[in-house]
Amino acid sequence: MTTKHHHRSTFLKFTNSPESTHINSLPIRLHQLQALIIVCKKTNDDSAFKENKSVRVDYDTGQHRVCTRVSGLRIADIPKRYRLRAQGDRFQKDWSVSDVADKVLQVDRCEEADNLLNRWVGRFARKNFPLLIKELTQRGAIEHSAQVFRWMKQQKNYCARNDIYNMMIRLHARHNRTDQARGLFFEMQEWRCKPDAETYNALINAHGRAGQWRWAMNIMDDMLRVAIPPSRSTYNNLINACGSTGNWREALKVCKQMTENGVGPDLVTHNIVLSAYKSGSQYSKALSYFELMKGTNVRQDTTTLNIVIYCLVKLGEYGKAIDIFNSMRGKRAEYHPDIVTFTTIIHLYSTIGQIENCEAVFNTMLAEGLKPNIVSYNAIMGAYASHGMSREALAIFNEIKQRGFCPDIVSYTSLVNAYGRSQNPRKAREVFDMIKKSIWKPNLVTYNALIDAYGSNGLLAEAVDVLREMEQDGIYPNIVSICTLLAACGRCGQKVKIDAILSAAKLRGIKLNTVAYNSGIGSYLNVGEYEKAISLYKSMRKKRVMPDSVTFTVLISGCCNMSKYGEALEFLDEMIRLKIPLTKEVYSSVISAYSKQGRLIEAESMFNMMKVTGCSPDVITYTAILHAYNAAENWEKASVLFREMETNNIQPDSIACSALMRAFNKGGQPSKVFVLAKIMEEKGIPFTDAIFCQIVSACSILRDWRKTIDLVKLMEPSLAVISLGLMNHLLHVLGKSGRIESMIKLFYKIIASGAEVNIDTYSILLKNLLAAGNWRKYIEVLHWMKDAGIRPSNDMFRDILSFAEKNGCEYAAIERECVDKMGCQTEDSWRK
Repeated sequence: MTTKHHHRSTFLKFTNSPESTHINSLPIRLHQLQALIIVCKKTNDDSAFKENKSVRVDYDTGQHRVCTRVSGLRIADIPKRYRLRAQGDRFQKDWSVSDVADKVLQVDRCEEADNLLNRWVGRFARKNFPLLIKELTQRGAIEHSAQVFRWMKQQKNYCARNDIYNMMIRLHARHNRTDQARGLFFEMQEWRCKPDAETYNALINAHGRAGQWRWAMNIMDDMLRVAIPPSRSTYNNLINACGSTGNWREALKVCKQMTENGVGPDLVTHNIVLSAYKSGSQYSKALSYFELMKGTNVRQDTTTLNIVIYCLVKLGEYGKAIDIFNSMRGKRAEYHPDIVTFTTIIHLYSTIGQIENCEAVFNTMLAEGLKPNIVSYNAIMGAYASHGMSREALAIFNEIKQRGFCPDIVSYTSLVNAYGRSQNPRKAREVFDMIKKSIWKPNLVTYNALIDAYGSNGLLAEAVDVLREMEQDGIYPNIVSICTLLAACGRCGQKVKIDAILSAAKLRGIKLNTVAYNSGIGSYLNVGEYEKAISLYKSMRKKRVMPDSVTFTVLISGCCNMSKYGEALEFLDEMIRLKIPLTKEVYSSVISAYSKQGRLIEAESMFNMMKVTGCSPDVITYTAILHAYNAAENWEKASVLFREMETNNIQPDSIACSALMRAFNKGGQPSKVFVLAKIMEEKGIPFTDAIFCQIVSACSILRDWRKTIDLVKLMEPSLAVISLGLMNHLLHVLGKSGRIESMIKLFYKIIASGAEVNIDTYSILLKNLLAAGNWRKYIEVLHWMKDAGIRPSNDMFRDILSFAEKNGCEYAAIERECVDKMGCQTEDSWRK
């Protein structure tokens, strides 16, 4: 007889007994009946499995924490024989499932975890086991979960269940422990626990995370063989397994198979396909697929738009990416940006060099209540590092630690890069040593950043030492390391080192790519090794490494810098023959080459071709064509070109302004020089020696001596750094204008500033003094030359004696002055 039938018969026997008919015995019988009903009542354990949320607020730090607590079956819910044993043992604790999970996570050793679990009363209820595993797996504690799972299998009341194995397989998948997940899959079958669709989904997800998409496909086939119909989640996991490794074609095949089997794709499927295109660097295809989604009225979400923004950034369509971002931030926007969106936009502005906008987006993210993660902090740190803003990068690094995050290897590498670009390699080395003391190990990118820190600052020997240290630590250099060292050799002018680095790359089996060849060719040209640069270029073509626009830019610019204009034009022809698009640098270099050869027609043709092809000329290109017009003495076209620059909002730099001023002076329009000088002053364009020289020439042409004097006053604070040629030009203009006193005063100021003067400076003074008839000052200047250790030339003595004879001066007196002041040893030489 079952318990239920036994209780029912007992109850009937009790109610039908003769004693129950007496009034006096009625209270006793009712009391016994109530007790019997309470004992026989079935336990209602739904509340034991209900999740209850608890909130804890810390008003001091302004933080709140929401956690979910599960009670589980307690001591009142376990069988009586276990309950009596637990009540008689003071070491047995009636903890809830959440309390047990907290205590397990606090212990370190396996033995301590087993002892703790053996004191838990809830272990006698097998229904608590899935709850405990769920608590631990949700918190991501894989080692503790594995230990608890081993302990469970040793319990007498344990029963293998799919949900426990599924949770453990998913946990191993999150930690990329594919072999352990596969082992659990075979183990559950040994325990006669039949895998279901969720089990296969978890196993496919595990292999997808590890990039083993072929294994995932095989698991899908096994699933079909055992007649388990795949769900939409199964297909999504399989598509993600293919797409995450960049196999977007396989992902599309699975997506097509999914549709053919009658399982329609959902938004998650579309997002996974978009992500597959992104992982496979098929950014244009991703955008086309997104347009197809919009055409079929498929709903979008923030994840969709994040992928689209990322693809637009990779394609360089920054304007469209920013438009989508702004539309997401609108008041009526259906989907708002999340932390991934803001991080992508920070990276966008960092790529185009707008560091102010990076800071603005980061501050906006904070203002909208989003908490930055380590990826966001690394993005803003990388932006600062790329601009050499080491102080700002260090501030973000310290903020990461203050916010409770642990800086990862990307954070440390960004800080190394920031110090390297701010010309502080010593600090970069200190951060590098700090990495070795932390839990992280320097990776290949970190070593390359340190090599660049030394190489970009001319410390080539230290950079090579880092390369050796890198190999000793078991990290082999890659092509980036070689490119960095080659660029450093070019900066340091080390011809021999370039050959040594190329040989080292060959010995290590590192095949040079286009970037490496460009660095080597550029380094050879920087040190004047034209023949070796051409030889390296021929080796590049022989090994079928395709040159790009940078290759020809380096070659053409290097040839122009070495006055090999014919060779530069030959490389231009080859570039056009290979159908490589011309860059602004190439256009500027070719225009300069044509102008140096006096081929104005070709220079103009190249300039017009540049505008027709949609490549907007910049200030360097305009400067090159200006020099071409100046060389051809076509001053009118130079003036027209200046107006074109104003129309196109091209602000000229100091070099362009100097070329324009020269054109104005040579073209008979010196008044425009002053207009351009005023524009330069308003726009903050620095005045160089060439600018001052053209302004002085304009003053001389217009015979505007007042402006010349004003210019001298403007230049007085900078006399110590102004070139000697410009000072001589100023002295000549003042002397030619008859302002002898102003000329002498300027000479005094030049000497007082500490600037060095030579015999040409004194020659200008003497000629102008002689032209003014001031022979006494002439003799005094000769005396200054003697004090300065500069020996006057014989022509200087002949000029003063000739002046005395022609003007009827006292020849004997002047001769005596010369002999007395300059010494008798020079008398015979200058008399001849």
